[in-house]
Amino acid sequence: MNIRMDDIDRKILVELQEDSSRSLDEIARRVGASKTPVWNRIRKMREAGIIKGQTTLLDPEKLGLEACFFVLIRTSEHDAGWLERFLNAVQNRPEVMEAHRLAGDIDYILKVRVASARAYDDFYRALIREVSVYNVTSTLSMEEIKNTTALPIPEPE
Repeated sequence: MNIRMDDIDRKILVELQEDSSRSLDEIARRVGASKTPVWNRIRKMREAGIIKGQTTLLDPEKLGLEACFFVLIRTSEHDAGWLERFLNAVQNRPEVMEAHRLAGDIDYILKVRVASARAYDDFYRALIREVSVYNVTSTLSMEEIKNTTALPIPEPE
């Protein structure tokens, strides 16, 4: 389903990305519309797949997950069997927050959240037991400068 979005739709998406726990009344007030049309717009955007779901953001440090590693992976294997094992390994590890296949010299990058360097080493050992890799480079994030889940909402062309 493809829907045309207007300024009100974009404002609704901005509000929902900022804090989806806001009441429908508050969202409607903030976007300058009434409650029922705002609800209908949200419902249509859900049906169209623009809004994929809702979630709660947690503070990793307050949960003891103070170490954030970026893991750069190169592989010498590109067959379907290796890929299936790798995807299963990555998708089944809760420490992996993000995983991307890249163009260029590095094949994959993972964002991994753990409690410590020791916990990262445990993760690394488990990963290489499940799937062989040619080269792994791990980088510890010293400071998180920006972290957002909010997408920039494009203006109409």
